[in-house]
Amino acid sequence: MKADLYKLDGTREEEAVELPGHIFEIEPNDHAVYLDVKAIMTNARQGTASTKNRSAVRGGGRKPWRQKGRGMARAGTIRSPLWRGGGTVFGPQPHEYHMKINKKVKVLARKSVYSHKAKEGAVKVVEDLQFPEPKTKEFYTLLEKWDLSSKKITLLLSGAKEDVIRSGRNLPNLRIRLAQNASTYDLLDNEVLLLEQSALDKLQEVFKS
Repeated sequence: MKADLYKLDGTREEEAVELPGHIFEIEPNDHAVYLDVKAIMTNARQGTASTKNRSAVRGGGRKPWRQKGRGMARAGTIRSPLWRGGGTVFGPQPHEYHMKINKKVKVLARKSVYSHKAKEGAVKVVEDLQFPEPKTKEFYTLLEKWDLSSKKITLLLSGAKEDVIRSGRNLPNLRIRLAQNASTYDLLDNEVLLLEQSALDKLQEVFKS
């Protein structure tokens, strides 16, 4: 499997880059992708939703009227769940959301997404990025030269490059991640998967065959 290689001057290299087969050419496992994305989304939930039950609602300490003689239903508190302003029955309470999946499933899920993207032709490789100083405009101009400015992009870097991160963090359609840390969701949620050339070597270290 090969991918186009783009230069920093905006041109495309005539010879395409060979993508590692054990990462970009496997038989995708969609169920593994589903499980990993579900775990990521579940573990991102805060679990802070909260309601007050009848013991937590303020007021209602006194019986509103006598038990018998009024011709009305008996009532012990104005904070009964049956009353307006009363407590909530079986409402949500703060709790943790946690879903754990096997490490091998996570690896398979990420490889599956890489293979899907490669088959779709959505994987692009660029020369290692560098900017003399952080400039968002220069980064955007570079994306325009590659005809990617209107695309939703996930960029994978080989290392934490402060100049690149600061140049691209304000671009609304661009998400920047380290190649070794990119999650299955990061790899899925884009139209184009953009990799630095050195990031391919980093991926081979992460996914040793």
